Amino acid sequence: MTEAPQGHRKPRPAALLFEPVEAVADPEHFFDLEAMDDPRALLARATELTLAFRAATDRAVEYQALAAAQLADPRRFDRMTPGDIAERAGWTEDYARKMIEFGRGLAREDGHA
Repeated sequence: MTEAPQGHRKPRPAALLFEPVEAVADPEHFFDLEAMDDPRALLARATELTLAFRAATDRAVEYQALAAAQLADPRRFDRMTPGDIAERAGWTEDYARKMIEFGRGLAREDGHA
């Protein structure tokens, strides 16, 4: 991951808040967007949510990669092959190999290797 230059902070996306169970059960309900009448406010909130979901996705992918790298670590007695990891995660074996390498790189950057 690249860092923003010092003194210039990247805006943080809106926090993802879990919706109440009743709201999630209603397929027409999505973070109260359907209740917004002002299109400017709707665009702003929908954009915030889009950025938040993208950030959450990026973060989750990094954690997937770290986990894949840990599971494939040859020092583990119970290590998994890329094929095993792919099957468990619903990936192709080639993608699992790439995620393992990505995770190893992340671990090196964080000093966890």
